[in-house]
Amino acid sequence: MSTLAAALLPVLLLTALTPASAAVAATATATAGPVPGPVPGPVKASVPLPSLNATTTQVASGLRRPTALAAPDDGTDRLFITEKSGRVRVYHPDTGLAQAPLLDITPSVDESGNERGLLGIALPPDFADSPDLYLAYTALPDGAVTLARYRLDESRLEVLLSQAHAEYSNHNGGQLAFGPDGDLYWSIGDGGGSGDPFDAGQRLDTLLGKIMRIDVSRACAPLAYCVPDDNPFVGTPGAREEIWLYGLRNPWRFSFDAADGSLWIGDVGQGRWEEVDHIPAGQGGLNLGWSCYEGLEKFTDGDCVPGEEYTEPVFTYSPYTGGCSVIGGHVYRGRQYADLVGGTYIATDYCSSTVWALRPDGRGGYEQAEIGETPTQVTSIGTTVDGEFYVVNDLPGGLHRMSFTREEPTCRVDRTVTAWGTGTTVDLTVTNTGDAPVNGWTLEFPLALGQRVVSDWNTELTQGSNTVSAGSAPHNATIAPGASVTLGYLAEHTGDASPPPRFMLNGDACAVGR
Repeated sequence: MSTLAAALLPVLLLTALTPASAAVAATATATAGPVPGPVPGPVKASVPLPSLNATTTQVASGLRRPTALAAPDDGTDRLFITEKSGRVRVYHPDTGLAQAPLLDITPSVDESGNERGLLGIALPPDFADSPDLYLAYTALPDGAVTLARYRLDESRLEVLLSQAHAEYSNHNGGQLAFGPDGDLYWSIGDGGGSGDPFDAGQRLDTLLGKIMRIDVSRACAPLAYCVPDDNPFVGTPGAREEIWLYGLRNPWRFSFDAADGSLWIGDVGQGRWEEVDHIPAGQGGLNLGWSCYEGLEKFTDGDCVPGEEYTEPVFTYSPYTGGCSVIGGHVYRGRQYADLVGGTYIATDYCSSTVWALRPDGRGGYEQAEIGETPTQVTSIGTTVDGEFYVVNDLPGGLHRMSFTREEPTCRVDRTVTAWGTGTTVDLTVTNTGDAPVNGWTLEFPLALGQRVVSDWNTELTQGSNTVSAGSAPHNATIAPGASVTLGYLAEHTGDASPPPRFMLNGDACAVGR
């Protein structure tokens, strides 16, 4: 997880925002097909993101440092929840959290340090017929990051693949998911420490800092699995052929969109940027940039290869928002809230608990908004078989159901931008669209990378990293219902003069006008 929070954050997170440039390194085409799990809903809801509100309701307690959850497609409506120590617990909406674990592999799990333990779980599409579970954990005695199959009908743990990870206890990754091709995908962090001391992200001879893709339905001796023939580095001298994507710092959570098979990755950052990556279905071999880039920014003393092409993240945020480790989530494809959030990617952060909503805008970019908060220290977002959302939080160890409502924003921000050379002026008009006066206000918004505020007017403005906090001045502290105030700033830029994409007024999301 990010170094800012290493002392506090319990078991899981790993921060990262990767690269810059925008290019495809190598592409392998996977067989298209339905993603197991959620039920595809409408491609895109029409509700503006600032009009959404995400809330959670606790449905179970008593979990001990839960790390991940998965739903078996066997008609039972159960959820399986991993605990850091090595147990898998069972929750049912009618009977609650069962006291007895489904399985217990604690004798095999190294849970020393904050980020080691049982970290991930995946269930195959044919689980109802073949009751096998796939588990990612750090193994005794030396913390090797391990992928294993647990056969429920035999109570037997079978190790499939492991990666040495003894030097540092952090950045283990741990996400497992079956893709639209039926293969199993697995993430591992860069080996820990800070600044990628092993240069693992850019190396192809190690599984550290990667997402792998393997076929666990077969064995290709001497391997206990098979490497798909169309993996991007099959036949590449010196490369691990299991690698699907590289250049990652700590991809703690990733997921596949049930509608189009695209891959969403939350990669935990070093301390300046958290990032979300969105990869089209079937595109393997991409370099996501770490440690040449952290987010969109060149990383100091990073491992940069001349002429290399990097795939940029689609969303970044800095710890100045209060965040420390991005918790990647899912695209909502359920039925209950399809008209509100269908086609919307939902993620959160371990420290800030902010619920982030992202949605492709149809023009190559992404709408973005803060739409609520989760409980503290969420470690994973999971879905039921029908695509409804649940979250688990680390301490005190609870399971929570996520809901969405429509609440029209009580503010709107209109933007007027004048850009030239290396400068830009931005005038903002903030309108109170609610029915109560605003007495004293703070408007928070991000700037594009490379923008720095030089001066401001009608506000008390401060900038930290790319995050701006603009407070009311004595003469405009009150905004009556229907009334507006204007403020603005002059900024220098290094090429991107785009206006702020989102705004929060006193902690509430504002609609964004022109």
